[in-house]
Amino acid sequence: MTSSQAAAALDALHLRGWTLGVAESLTGGAVCAELVSVAGASAVLWGGVVAYATPVKESLLGVEADLLARTGPVHPDVALQMADGVRRVVAVDGRPADVGISTTGIAGPDSPDGQPVGTVHVGIVTPDVAVAVELHLEGDRAEIRAASVEAALSALLEVLGNS
Repeated sequence: MTSSQAAAALDALHLRGWTLGVAESLTGGAVCAELVSVAGASAVLWGGVVAYATPVKESLLGVEADLLARTGPVHPDVALQMADGVRRVVAVDGRPADVGISTTGIAGPDSPDGQPVGTVHVGIVTPDVAVAVELHLEGDRAEIRAASVEAALSALLEVLGNS
C-alpha cells in the first residue's frame, strides 16, 4: 500500500506543480526512500534530511531551541517546524520547496523522555496549510517505523486532497 500512496502523493504534487522536501527523525529516511522508489519522483522530490539527533533539528532545520528545550523533540510544533525548515534546506536556485513533510517520534524499545513508545508526530506544510498529525502506534520498533511511513504518506495524501 505504501508504494501506491507514494505514487499517488507524487502525482498530486505534480498536478499542482509543487515540489517536496522531507525531514525525518524516527523513520530515518524511509519516507524519502519510499517516494524515491517511484519512477519519476525526481520531477517533484527535491531532497530529504535525516535529523535524528535533536541538535540537528535546530542547527539544520531551524527548529527553535526554546521549543526543543520546553517540549523535547517529539511534539507537534517540532514536527511543523521540521516540515517548514526542510523546505528551505532543499531549496533550488534560492526557491524553497513548496511542501515539507516531517516525522518525529519514539519507535522504542525505550522512551528517552517518558512519552509512550509509539508516539509519533507528522508535520506537513504546504503553500496553503500547516498540519500536524499525532499518532499512537503499537508494535515493535520496526512495526512502529513502518506504520509511521505509511501514516505520513497517508496524511500527505489527505492534505493534498483537501488543498
